[in-house]
Amino acid sequence: MESFLKKFFPGLLKKSAHANKDVYCMYNNQALTAFTSSLYAFGMVGTLVASRVTRRVGRQAIMLIGGSLFLLGALVNAAAANIAMLIVGRMLLGLGLGFSGQATPVYLAEVSPPRWRGGFISAFPLFISVGYLAANLINYGTSRIPVWGWRLSLGLAAVPAAVMVAGASLIPDTPSSLVLRGKHDDARAALQRVRGKGVDIGAEFADILAAAEHARRNEEGAFRRILRREYRPYLVMAVAFPVFLNLTGVAVTAFFSPILFRTVGFESDAALMGAVILGVMNIGGILGSGFAMDRYGRKLLFVIGGALMFTCQVTMASIIGTQLGNGSKMAKGYAVAVLIATFVFSASFSWSWGALYWTIPGEIYPVEVRSAGQGAAVALNLGLNFLQAQFFLAMLCCFRYGAFLFYASWLVVMTAFAVALVPETKGVPLESMGHVFARHWYWGRFVKDQNKFGDEST
Repeated sequence: MESFLKKFFPGLLKKSAHANKDVYCMYNNQALTAFTSSLYAFGMVGTLVASRVTRRVGRQAIMLIGGSLFLLGALVNAAAANIAMLIVGRMLLGLGLGFSGQATPVYLAEVSPPRWRGGFISAFPLFISVGYLAANLINYGTSRIPVWGWRLSLGLAAVPAAVMVAGASLIPDTPSSLVLRGKHDDARAALQRVRGKGVDIGAEFADILAAAEHARRNEEGAFRRILRREYRPYLVMAVAFPVFLNLTGVAVTAFFSPILFRTVGFESDAALMGAVILGVMNIGGILGSGFAMDRYGRKLLFVIGGALMFTCQVTMASIIGTQLGNGSKMAKGYAVAVLIATFVFSASFSWSWGALYWTIPGEIYPVEVRSAGQGAAVALNLGLNFLQAQFFLAMLCCFRYGAFLFYASWLVVMTAFAVALVPETKGVPLESMGHVFARHWYWGRFVKDQNKFGDEST
């Protein structure tokens, strides 16, 4: 928004007037990237704090704290008078993001029926994408309000934050979390509530009790425990998933979309319109993923998504490298081809890594390291988000179209990793997840199948 840039980043407005000279470098502004990246840096801090205390206070309380922090951050940003106040608001938003991102996928995994767990957890990235789309539609409308439109845009983030606070106060904590805190009667009541009256929960509750008892018998700090050899697969997943998520290249594609929209005729509000359309593609991809993962398994989504994203990245590198040159001009026909590749890439990302990043880490960890595993994965992701937000524009200015090829090469690596080393978890109860790793061709040398949670069919 021009009014926002004029108030906080007037130098960038002057630079954008010469954007046709080199679109690769036009947004390479460290103050602007600090505004963006501060959210991720404090999101990482929030995640680490939440993962340390979630076992003592429960998933519900962590989500309530996260919503409250987000509400406060939205209000501070709406009232911002200078860049420092803006960044403080972003820090509060980041802390809220960290608390929420640590607890919400685990909450969904622990309360969902095993048969439909993938669909339940995929609701988390789905509604992130819905929020992304809604935010950009709001931006598109408020950009027409001179002077104070940006305040309305930032302040309206308080609405979903308030909904989150209200919602978190009305739901029960998860049965697993309540059992770990010794509240067995409350845990049984919570499980009965989410499964429905009259449903026999005896076998499932017995599995939860057994998993919690196993965790107590091996009482030790979750972060220290996950470093032990028998938890090596879970540590690898906690590191690999956020690293690969950030190496898909979704950042370079999202950044380039406004330039491409402007090239094909969207002269005004190009960035906002591009974000809206990409948001729609994200939602479509996640909806398809939520439908398919519990029917056809997780691996198929990795393979299809990886192949399509690789093809799109190579296509964009080839066309942009030969047609855009230094970024001054692209023929409309080539720009349309790159736009199509951008849309397909966005949907393919949401279909695969965008959805499965939250699904698989949220379901694979044993209860005794669940908070540490999920916390480490989310914290590392936010830390990498911070690095990418802070330095990506400088990298793009240096690498130019080679950035697409850089990410394309990593897509080959991460797809091979998913096929060979990520076990299929479709329909497996959380308490039986250790069996899947114990029987894996590689991870079986680390995880031993001790049949400690009873029959898998439960």
